[in-house]
Amino acid sequence: MKKRILSPVCCVLGLAVLGLAALCLGQYSLSPAKVLAALWPGGWPGVSLSDTDLTVIFNVRLPRVLLALLAGAALSGAGAAFQAVFSNPLATPDTLGVATGASFGAVLAILLGLPALAVQGAALAMGLGAVALVYLVGQVRGERTVLTLVLAGLVVSSLFSALVSLVKYVADPQNTLPAITFWLMGSL
Repeated sequence: MKKRILSPVCCVLGLAVLGLAALCLGQYSLSPAKVLAALWPGGWPGVSLSDTDLTVIFNVRLPRVLLALLAGAALSGAGAAFQAVFSNPLATPDTLGVATGASFGAVLAILLGLPALAVQGAALAMGLGAVALVYLVGQVRGERTVLTLVLAGLVVSSLFSALVSLVKYVADPQNTLPAITFWLMGSL
C-alpha cells in the first residue's frame, strides 16, 4: 500500500523540482528564491525582483514549462489510448505510423515554404492520413485484428520514414534542410 502512494507522490515532487529548475536555468539565470518570490508574492519578503526577472519568469519560462507539461500529458494520453484500443502495450504513435506520417506532412510543408500554421496543419492531416492508411492496410480477408494493425503500422511507419528521408535529400542544404532538421528534433 505504501508503494502505491509513495510512487505518485515522488513523481509529483520530481515534476515540481524539475519545473522549478526549468524556471531557474537559462541564458538569464535566476535563483530559486527569486522564482519562488515571483510565484508567491509576499512569501519571500527579503527577495527583490526586477522587471527583467518578472518578464523572464512570466513571459518566457513559465509558459514554456506549462506547455511542456501539457504536451507531456497529451502524449501520455495518446499512448495510453493507443494501447487501450489495440490491447497491446507495444502500440504507440511511433509504432503505428502516426508520428512518421505527421513528420512527413510537416517536412513536405517546410519544403514547400509554407507558414508555421500550415506546417502544423499538414502534420496533423498526414498523421490522420497515416492512421487511415494503417486501417486500410490492416484489413486481411475482410477483418482487422490487432496483430495485422500493428504490422500495418510498422509498414506505414517505414514508408513515411523513407519519404521523410527523400524530402530531406531533395531539400536545399543551406536553408530548408536545417529547418527540417530542427523541426524533427523538436523544441519548446
